[in-house]
Order: sequence, then C-alpha cells, then structure tokens
Amino acid sequence: MSTAPTEGNRRFVRRLLPAAGGSLVAAAGALIAVGCFLGLYVRPTSDDWCAAWKSRDLGVLGITHDFYATQNGRITNAFLSGIIYGDGLAGVKILPTVIAVAFTAGLVLLGIRFLRALGVKPPVLLLVAAALAVQAVIYYGGTRSYQVLLWAPATISHTIPSVIGVWALLLAIWTVRQERAAVRAGGFAAAFLIGFAIGTLSESFSLVSGLLAVCVGLLAVPRLKLARTWYPFTWCLLWCSGVAIGLIVLFTSPGARWRRAQQPAKESMLSAGELRGTYQDWLHMWDTVTGQWAYLGAAAVGVLLGLGAGLAAPVPAPGKREPGRAAVPRRTLVALLLLPVPVVVLGSFAVVLGLRSGYGPTGWTYARTWTNYLVPMELALCAYGVLLGVWARRFLARPGTAAVAVPACVVVAAGLTLASLAVLVPSVKQLTTATVTRAVAWDAQNSRIRTEAAAGAGDLGYQPLYIGSLAEPFFTSDYRRDWVAVCVSNWYGIERIHRL
Repeated sequence: MSTAPTEGNRRFVRRLLPAAGGSLVAAAGALIAVGCFLGLYVRPTSDDWCAAWKSRDLGVLGITHDFYATQNGRITNAFLSGIIYGDGLAGVKILPTVIAVAFTAGLVLLGIRFLRALGVKPPVLLLVAAALAVQAVIYYGGTRSYQVLLWAPATISHTIPSVIGVWALLLAIWTVRQERAAVRAGGFAAAFLIGFAIGTLSESFSLVSGLLAVCVGLLAVPRLKLARTWYPFTWCLLWCSGVAIGLIVLFTSPGARWRRAQQPAKESMLSAGELRGTYQDWLHMWDTVTGQWAYLGAAAVGVLLGLGAGLAAPVPAPGKREPGRAAVPRRTLVALLLLPVPVVVLGSFAVVLGLRSGYGPTGWTYARTWTNYLVPMELALCAYGVLLGVWARRFLARPGTAAVAVPACVVVAAGLTLASLAVLVPSVKQLTTATVTRAVAWDAQNSRIRTEAAAGAGDLGYQPLYIGSLAEPFFTSDYRRDWVAVCVSNWYGIERIHRL
C-alpha cells in the first residue's frame, strides 16, 4: 500500500489545485459576471423612482437634507443615492460591477491576512475562487437576489455596508500595526468617521458591526493577554462610538420621527409579547436560511483553500512550527473561532427585532436585510473550512497516510463547491429572464410616456412592471397614499398617472 505522499504525488497535487481553483474561478466568476451584466438592464422600480427624481432635481445635498428632514434620517444613505442617481440611470447600471470588484478585492486581501496569520502561504488563485464563490452564494442563495445585487436602494442599505465593513477591517489591521503615531492616529480617526457613516447608512449593519466590534474590543483588552497593546481596543471603541453617534443622529432626525409615526408601535420592542414574536420570526427566518444548503459552499471552498495554502512548504516535524509561521496563541485562536457564533446569532436576532419594530409581524420576510448577517456567517464558514483544510493537509501528510488522500480531499472539496454553485444556476437564469424582459417592456413604455409628456399631456397611463417583489404604482387603491405613483409623476414631470 502507498504511504506518505511522494514528491511525485506532491507535484500532482500542485497541478490539481490550480485546475480546481481555475474551474471554480470560471464557475463562480460566470455567475458574478451575469449579475454585473444584468446591471445594464436595471430600470427604476419602487424607491428608485423617488431617489432618481430627487437626485436630479435636488442634487446630492438636496436629497441628503430631504432624507434627514422628511424620510428616514439616513444621511449617508441619501448622499450615496445622490451620487449613484446623479447621472440618471448610469450609476445604477454600473453599481453591481463596482460592488463585485470592490468586494472581491477586499475579500482576497482579507484572506491573505488571515492565511499569513496562520503561517501558511496564500494561494492567490484559490483566494480569488473563494472570494467569488462566497459572493455567489450571498447574491443568489437567498430569496431576493434582485434586491441584494441589482436594486440600488437595497444594495446601498444592505450590500454596500458589508463591502465597507471588509475594507474597514483591513484598515483596522493596518492601523494597529503602524509604528508611527501620526499614521495610527489617522487610522483611528477614520474608524470613527466610517463608523458614523455606517450609523447613518444602515441600522441593520450598524447593529451587526457594532456587536462584532464590542466582542473584539472586549477580547482585545490587554489584561486578557489576547492582544499586546491597547490599539485594537481603541479602534473598536472609536468604531462603536461613531456608530452610536450616527444612530443617534438618525433616530432623532425629523425624518425618522415621521417614519415611526406612520406605524406607531402597539407595545415596547422589549416587552414579553414582542420578544416572543421576534423569536418566532427569527426561527422562521433561520428555517428559510438553513433550507438553502448552497450556503455550505463557503465552507467547502474554505477547505480547498486550506488544503492548498502553504502546500509548497515542507511539512514540519512533530512539535515544530512551519518556517515563517506566525505564533498564534491557542487562547487567541479559540477566541477567534468562537467569536462568529454570538455575532451571527445575536446579530440576526437584532436584525429581526429591528424589522419587526419597523414593519410589523411580516418584517422578517424582508430578506434583503439578511445580507447584514449572512456575510459574516459566510466568511466564518469559509474561515472554519480553511482551518479544517490546513489541519487536514498536515494530518494527511504524515507517514502512513495513503498517498491518494490529499488529492481525494481536493477533488471532494472542489466538487462540493461546484455543486453548491450549480444549485444557484436556476435562480440566476430566472433572474436574467425577469430582468431583461422587464427592461425591454420598460424601455417601450418609457418612450411612449416621454413622447406623450412632450406633447403636453398631464395625466398619462402607466402599466405596472413588477420585479423582485418590489412595489410599483397602484399598489394601493388610495392614490393619495400611492407614493410610488407620485414619484413616477415627478420623474416624468407630469401631474398624474393612471393605470393602463
């Protein structure tokens, strides 16, 4: 029987890993590319109509003031909306591509940091494959793919914050390692400013990121000997301070007070009845999430990444570290392994609690907000997979282990990842058909409306074009409450629209 991997076997594995990584980059990259391409077929619906005409007529500062004074208090959200919608529909068409590129770059850089902390060599091709695979399941694994990737109001509130969060984490790592006090002070100032922006951008992500920062900050107290300096704690403290002040500005704004008045709470969020209802909604949400096993693709690609990480380095003798391996204390590693659990569990509960207070008993169904905790969950699954892969590579390289064990593990991990991506294909196909079909119908209707408006008509016919479970004009029989119809009228510069 073959024993420990020979040099020829190692060469075979080194050829197998790029092939597996290339296949995953092609598969996951194709799914992401479809989403970016569909950005060209995005047309206004629901909140798009309001953000588009306000950005055009009021400008960036005007829509920012409008959100603060009359809408919801999300001033950073409004500022980004003003930029994205400032040039008509050009911004919303390229936004999915901008998100995908920024997210991929951030995840790859974060993966490099993580693998170097483990003392293994980061394989760039596999890192790109992992970044794309994680994004694919985030974008297409849920029940609201259109809203998560293509609908700008949702991506601004719930997808972009996660991208910012990844880059903020990279900034935090860079800041605490700086030796120059002035540079480090700049990083700390950025932590506060970005935290404030997050607090006025997305309440859901504020809760999740704040919870993560609190947990990391408590673990980073030097007295616990998990951190050598007060720099990590300081960064987390400033982030939480920025988020808290941002949320205060948001919740005390005239716009937020007006919004709360539209649906007065029957009882306190923390009452026994509301907490019981929130718990039931939380279970319903997780029942939906756990029903999509494609999310496990993040763990599978993590195992593959761990198997390939540092494969070129010789396996150390028992009791010795790999050359150049970072000394990660066991207590620190255990703390980092346990950290995602309370963040995801409590963070998801906080998201549901906020949704229930804002939208009532059906709030948990607003699946676009789930992205705020699904991203940390997917990154945690991938990290767990990496640790398992690194451990498996070292274990399978010991004398007496079958030579085919490592190649078999590579094939299985790559196969499971490809299977999880294949599950998403029907969803992507349906999304493509719906988006392109609506764009064609929308363009035809838009041309007719503009022609009639140019001829002087003030009351024009509009046929609702539904997509992504989003509102369109005439969602209510009371035209005075039909805010979508009002925004459509303002966009076209007419007095009123009626249903065709």
